[in-house]
Amino acid sequence: MSLKEQITEDMKTAMRAKDTERLGTIRLLLSAMKQKEVDERIELDDVAVVAIVDKLIKQRKDSITAFEQAARQDLADKEKAEMAVLVAYLPERMSTEEVTAAVQAIVADLGAKGPGDMGKVMGAVKAQLAGKADMGQVSAAVKAALAG
Repeated sequence: MSLKEQITEDMKTAMRAKDTERLGTIRLLLSAMKQKEVDERIELDDVAVVAIVDKLIKQRKDSITAFEQAARQDLADKEKAEMAVLVAYLPERMSTEEVTAAVQAIVADLGAKGPGDMGKVMGAVKAQLAGKADMGQVSAAVKAALAG
């Protein structure tokens, strides 16, 4: 079963269970997926769905930070609940050591020498690690590998 089908089934399950918070978050995700399909006239695969989930999680993290700074814990808690639902759709993430090893292997393969090669390395790394690792963590690992 594809990730997209799994999300649709989870929506039906949430409807039957009358779990309104979970249902709202899943509908939000399905809406973002449908928007992407309509805008780009494509059928989403699992990698594209994971990218959308990643984007939504990043938005939730940013919102949580903003709400906590504004002393709006009620809204921060709502965002945290949504983020918990979204995280369930991400594949198992790579550890820091695995990310560092993969980045170093890609840097060696490309023969990248310094910070000027950052774009070239990030392009290759994104293609290989998309959905498997947090891109913020990957970017830091690339900077470290190129600086050293």
